[in-house]
Amino acid sequence: MGKSIVISLDAMGGDHGPSVVVPAAVDFLRSDPDTHLILVGLEEEVRKYLGKEADNPRIRVHHASQVVGMDEMPSKALRNKKDSSMRVAIDLVKEGVANACVSAGNTGALMATARFVLKTISGVDRPAIMASLPSMEGETWMLDLGANVDCTDEHMLQFAAMGSELVSSLRELDRPRVGLLNVGEEEIKGNEQVKRAHERLTASKLNYIGYVEGDDIYKGGVDVVVCDGFVGNVSLKTAEGVAKMIAYFMKVEFKRNLMTKLAGLIALPVLRSLRRRMDPRRYNGASLLGLRGIVIKSHGGADIFSFENAIHTARKEIVADVPNRIARQLEAHLSDGAAA
Repeated sequence: MGKSIVISLDAMGGDHGPSVVVPAAVDFLRSDPDTHLILVGLEEEVRKYLGKEADNPRIRVHHASQVVGMDEMPSKALRNKKDSSMRVAIDLVKEGVANACVSAGNTGALMATARFVLKTISGVDRPAIMASLPSMEGETWMLDLGANVDCTDEHMLQFAAMGSELVSSLRELDRPRVGLLNVGEEEIKGNEQVKRAHERLTASKLNYIGYVEGDDIYKGGVDVVVCDGFVGNVSLKTAEGVAKMIAYFMKVEFKRNLMTKLAGLIALPVLRSLRRRMDPRRYNGASLLGLRGIVIKSHGGADIFSFENAIHTARKEIVADVPNRIARQLEAHLSDGAAA
């Protein structure tokens, strides 16, 4: 494969396994002329979905004899499934065979395995999950989205530094605006953990703009929103639920009677455009930041289009050299914060 970009895919991960991962891989290769993909999983099962693409020189199958269940305990997966599709896909990154790994598998097992195999960047206590969300300005990046339920102010400073560097590298922004998620923008609001993190961020070299509230995530005005994993995951799932509810209500109302059906036909171009802009599948692919390698977490229920976008996210991070950029910049950011 030479110096081409290579991405390993956990073909057995997620709710749908190879029935989604393999077609997504094929679609990705049609849109990308240079990248090579390694499908990791039960070889016989994976090849069933490859069809005529089995002869594609830019895609190959790497057999792994085990599969990590979506509800499996991370500790058991790490200890007992060393030949799982998830573990082998990450091992390929560690060995330098692949430049990144994408998996829709068990989040806890993926994080535990990736941290064990790849280790963390110097200065990072805990990796964090980061993803982009649609906003009025385009997109807002948020972390942590569930990897770390309990965080200290030090962890949140590290999250901010990593998130800022990721957005800087992917969007070519010199100084991304960083906000700390809180229950209000006033200095007196927030718990002690958030107040301490606020002090550390204020003293850092980051372009910290202060507290932001939940609606700021979608209004814009901030590039990176920092919070602990409990708050981040609840915020993300709430947003997904609201989006589904709005789509459902609109569908019901447009089908109410003949007049509303006609109105729906007239509004169809606008509705389709709105759906494209708000489609969560376009934003699939969360980064496991802080590792000495690139690992992208796809939504477990991802469809083909959604998983393909997660592969594109991995490729963008490879091209941007995200882990090395974070490693180079993290020490300066954190040393300033520690001196506060």
